Amino acid sequence: MVKRATYGSVRRLGSRYGRTVRFKLGKIEAEQRKKHKCPYCNYVKVRRVSAGIWHCKKCGATFTNKAYTVGKISPIKQVIEKEEVPKASKKELKENKKQEAKT
Repeated sequence: MVKRATYGSVRRLGSRYGRTVRFKLGKIEAEQRKKHKCPYCNYVKVRRVSAGIWHCKKCGATFTNKAYTVGKISPIKQVIEKEEVPKASKKELKENKKQEAKT
């Protein structure tokens, strides 16, 4: 049996522009319209607002990335995450002050 092609969003083009171009366009449109993984909260809730602008419905983050898909996290964000130092608790701060006062 012959495999029938599913056209999706490119059916609107009819028989114009050729088969290969229509299928490439269909792949791009399907990728941009699906939900993506958020680089901040790691939930699959990110939708495309416009070319290069993405919004996460879970954490409310709006950020820029690739035009048709969410790519890797920018190197700047990765550097900031590595430099963060965990904050000391109040008890640890009080103990440090007591030790400094004794010396």
